[in-house]
Amino acid sequence: MAKKLHYFNINALAEPIRYILHYTKQEFEDIRHDITTWPDVEFKKTLPFGQMPLYVEGDKSLTQSLAIAKYVARDSGLIPADAWQQALLDCAVYNIYDFWKNVVQFFLEKDEEKKEALKKVLFEETVDFFFSRFEKQLVENGGYFIGSLSWVEFVLVGIVESAILFLGIEIEKKYPKVKELVDKITNLPGVKEHIAARGPYTVPQLKK
Repeated sequence: MAKKLHYFNINALAEPIRYILHYTKQEFEDIRHDITTWPDVEFKKTLPFGQMPLYVEGDKSLTQSLAIAKYVARDSGLIPADAWQQALLDCAVYNIYDFWKNVVQFFLEKDEEKKEALKKVLFEETVDFFFSRFEKQLVENGGYFIGSLSWVEFVLVGIVESAILFLGIEIEKKYPKVKELVDKITNLPGVKEHIAARGPYTVPQLKK
């Protein structure tokens, strides 16, 4: 069954999905849309909620990046059978996205004065608030969120890489376990080859 993933030609929300798909050796078409010319009005009309990523499998489709990441991780050992452990992972991934919302708000802000204010809060408060806690969880669980590799570690690494790109700071260097996890995920079979083939991302210049 043909699989397609639609997203922009950047990392952000889709890169964890790409990582999981490559790591689990699933063949898919990685369809990249140009964020600098978005929106593509005609294509946007076809999206269920007007947003990407969009995952298509045959005649079925999924929106919402976390739902897609969790779905493509099924049957791979990346989702625990235990309901409590599943809930712990859901908790962790929602916290990761709570951090990401702050990065998105900063990136999309067009007023330079407001942007600088957001940046100050991010650098002085937000990053450490979240990453000191992620670090603690990883330390307590052998470098993972629940003691073994799961789909949520892929999400954290993808968001860390995106935050580094958009904020221009190497977040992970202050948090050893986070850095260790980034190194581990980006060197996994399939993921490593994907990164080498795609090359580095650059910060996109959005339409005014």
